Amino acid sequence: MLFPAFFLAVWLSHWALLRLPYFWDEAGYYIPAAFDLFRTGSLIPYSTLTNAHPPLPALLLSGWWHIFGFHILATRTLVCLVSAAALLAVYRLARNLLGTYAAGAISLLTALYPVWFAQSSLAHADIFAAAFTLWAISFYLERGESAYAGEWQPRLVYRRRIYAAALFSLAALAKETAIVTPLALAAWEFFLLLRDRRPGLQRAHLGWMAALIAPIVPLAGWYAYHRARTGFIFGNPEFLRYNATANLDAQRILLSLWHRLIHLTLHMDLFVPTLCTLAILFVPRLPSAGRRAIPRPVFAALGVILLANTLAFSLLGGALLTRYLLPMYPLVLLLCVAEWQSRLQPARCAGLAALSAVAFLSALWINPPYGFAPEDNLTYRDMVVLHQRAIRVLKQRYPKATVLTAWPASSELERPELGYTATPFKVAAIPNFSYDVIQKAATDPGAYDTALLFSTKWTPPPGAFDLGRASQASNTKYFDFHSDLRPVAAAALLHGDVVWQASSKGEWVAILRFPRVFDAAVVPLRRFQTAR
Repeated sequence: MLFPAFFLAVWLSHWALLRLPYFWDEAGYYIPAAFDLFRTGSLIPYSTLTNAHPPLPALLLSGWWHIFGFHILATRTLVCLVSAAALLAVYRLARNLLGTYAAGAISLLTALYPVWFAQSSLAHADIFAAAFTLWAISFYLERGESAYAGEWQPRLVYRRRIYAAALFSLAALAKETAIVTPLALAAWEFFLLLRDRRPGLQRAHLGWMAALIAPIVPLAGWYAYHRARTGFIFGNPEFLRYNATANLDAQRILLSLWHRLIHLTLHMDLFVPTLCTLAILFVPRLPSAGRRAIPRPVFAALGVILLANTLAFSLLGGALLTRYLLPMYPLVLLLCVAEWQSRLQPARCAGLAALSAVAFLSALWINPPYGFAPEDNLTYRDMVVLHQRAIRVLKQRYPKATVLTAWPASSELERPELGYTATPFKVAAIPNFSYDVIQKAATDPGAYDTALLFSTKWTPPPGAFDLGRASQASNTKYFDFHSDLRPVAAAALLHGDVVWQASSKGEWVAILRFPRVFDAAVVPLRRFQTAR
């Protein structure tokens, strides 16, 4: 009964975002893959490089488009539905552990957290995987039925094992890295199996281990199918190198671990509930009557999930995107609210929740003093709107232009289905707008006559306080960080003119035009005919 209310709240709160063209990895992979499936029925995308991501998001999007039509509003509405389902899982999990009021607070804080809010209308695989993962965790950790709780009813346990196995399988088929959570819990159950010697509990642990390992089977089936169709198990070799094999450097792993700890405790004003929780750890607990706290076994299981995902995403993924940890943020908030509830009066708990909510709301618009991906808050909207304006100018002034630009603008110009232009442009693609790349592009001026430059990530403006400046060298070495040349500097290097530019809250975009001089000769028609 709560689901319609959750969906309506998510959909209305994202009303201004529901018609925005596709953004970032939506444009680069997920929408092209789903569009290929929608048109041809092929699970293997052909209009973009296949990277072996499982097909469940594409299947859901394609099926939805067959019902409601292929347009952006339909896509955004589906993602809002998925986000609402994930929030309902958060509510169910928190209510079973902490009660109704705490569940409402945790669900609200999760919905307002900038990373979650931004992803709640973007068709990335992470929101699909998060929804299935959180529902599976809610069944696994349901009070009174876990294998280690000691008070379980066999029929209910068997049913919930099946639910958890099915939901974790769907999570893995939404995004392959979601397999980390059930495997971590299976390892935890194995530890409990070795610790608990009672035969009944040992059988229960074995049953949960089987249920938690089961999601490997459908994921392995997908990889077998992918290899049979493409010759690659884990996608093209460059994708595998960038996201896995190139990351096995000790210093990079430690730096990634540091970044992940920041993402789970401080990023986008998450430091507000985190620091509040650290502060009240010095406050004695209230009498247990009426003050529900998370049971120790459940607390340990949540710790296992958070630790496993933190370590896994310090090893996997070439880019340290915060959305990879999307299902972890509700768990962090759950642990925070649990401590508040066990140590403070209800009014003070409500005050801390309100303070955190205000902090999250402000972080949707106010950027932190370090570089971050635009999709971590509403900065992505500024970027999309600027790209729309720039491409509109290109259509009006230079409709036949060959445009020098980088991804994702290259896809935005070439693919009409992404919502930026009805007529594709010719594109000369480059990796980014760093000095070295622009200098190389300047050596081949005949390949383009116009350039579309833009900020590829948000960074504090020159001269402003920047916490990330000290780590810029390591970020450049290990995480593909680069500094974008500003339009005037790029125009000077490319020998062109800045004919249009715009900016919004630190994001910027510019169009450059290059006057070309060609040697030409007029050949009389009679001479040409004689030569023939």
